[in-house]
Amino acid sequence: MWYFAWVLGTAFACSFAIFNALWIELDSDDKKDAF
Repeated sequence: MWYFAWVLGTAFACSFAIFNALWIELDSDDKKDAF
């Protein structure tokens, strides 16, 4: 069942990277609008 943990870990890492990219994009937009 190592592949199950590998798939879960890979999916979590990908979703975490996508979430961070979206968060940085939204955060930079908020700072840009403030000025």
